[in-house]
Amino acid sequence: MNTVLELEEAAREHLLMHFTRNGAFGPGGQQLLVLDRGEGPYVFDTRGNRYFDALSALFCSQLGYSYGEELAAAAATQMAKLPFATTWGMAHPTAVQLADRLAQLSPPGLDHVFFTSGGSESVESAWKLARLYHNATGGERRTKAIARRVAYHGASLGALALTGVDGYRAPFAPPAIQVRHVSTTNRFRLHEDPRFGDAVHDDAAFTRALLGEIEEVILEEGPETIALFIAEPVQNAGGCFVPPDGYWEGLSELADRYGFLVAADEVITGFGRLGEWFGSTRVGARPDLITVAKGLTSAYAPMGAVFASERVAAPLYDDPKRSLVHGITFAGHPLCAAISLKNLEIFERDGVIENVRALESHLEERLRELESLPIVGDVRGCGFFWAVELVGEEGRRFDATERERLLRGFMFARLLKAGMIARPDDRGDAVVQVAPPLISSAEQLDEMVDSLGEVLSDAGELMELAAKTPEGAA
Repeated sequence: MNTVLELEEAAREHLLMHFTRNGAFGPGGQQLLVLDRGEGPYVFDTRGNRYFDALSALFCSQLGYSYGEELAAAAATQMAKLPFATTWGMAHPTAVQLADRLAQLSPPGLDHVFFTSGGSESVESAWKLARLYHNATGGERRTKAIARRVAYHGASLGALALTGVDGYRAPFAPPAIQVRHVSTTNRFRLHEDPRFGDAVHDDAAFTRALLGEIEEVILEEGPETIALFIAEPVQNAGGCFVPPDGYWEGLSELADRYGFLVAADEVITGFGRLGEWFGSTRVGARPDLITVAKGLTSAYAPMGAVFASERVAAPLYDDPKRSLVHGITFAGHPLCAAISLKNLEIFERDGVIENVRALESHLEERLRELESLPIVGDVRGCGFFWAVELVGEEGRRFDATERERLLRGFMFARLLKAGMIARPDDRGDAVVQVAPPLISSAEQLDEMVDSLGEVLSDAGELMELAAKTPEGAA
């Protein structure tokens, strides 16, 4: 496979791409993007085209693409010394050192670390730790969970049950966990819901309404049956929903009152994305469990983890005959742990989180300039984690046909033409998400926003034309 076309053909024939319309590529279809290398916040395809990675490779590449040699050296040192060991009934120095370092960085009280291979495994493991805790403390009936609508928590069956995207769950029903889904914290749309209305404009009122809905669900299901509430500090799917003040504090109060645990899914928001080591710190959360992956290694190797509080971990220590009946072969892999330790070292040495804090207001200011475009209904987010919601005339939601035309028929290819990778998405309403590498400069962020503005301007013209002549604009 020496040519670009041979690579693309082999991919079409043999590579099943995840969450992808695999049949859309090939003769008469779309051209497949095959990425070849990276540098800083940029990636290059096999045809030599350069793109600003405005999605950090699915919110993973916190450090961008220029630290490969340094991280490879750390990996090589580890591989030469101990290429593999499990954490099943034993330990190895690199996993121990990483767990210790993470315990120093984690929010107070969350200093027990269970390693996994990725985000879905972290969410599944958090659920199992919650169940083990309740089983050990008289809560055997606590077999249900509460999560939020539209939220994505993973593709494996347990994590999928927690996921609030109906289209993802339906082909694999019935769910592995009994879950009730409650409202997001989407101010832009929840004003249309009579349960919220004008409350979305006042943090205290909005928080009361959201927590009131959650409490209703708890009481309907029976408080003694609820094991876990799981949510992201800032929800990704649907487009960067920032919680109102007091929301996470209120969740902890409900958990204390009714005896369930709270998990913060930080697979995306952890490790600098919101300008803090953990997004929980940013939003005032006091979770019992935190799930992470992605930024733990800046995607230079696959790894995840669950942070558990002393309360949750205590039953695993107080009885020498009680086993933690859950494990993953490659969890805490020496190679991945070595890369993670070096990743964390680079974060501190190069001021990566400080860069996000310094440039957040500049990025927000630039993104809010896009609100002048008729197709932009809302700009929301924080840190280096933002979404632009796209609307029709007078803020109208796009219907399914319009979303197909706009997001899949136009937007992705137009973004590539503009030299950037971002995420057009309609798991909720139509949005474009940007989450640039945390090492991006002000000039590079400006480049990203300028390119996005051009694309959205063209998108607005497309949809305006489509509204007038739907047959000709398809």
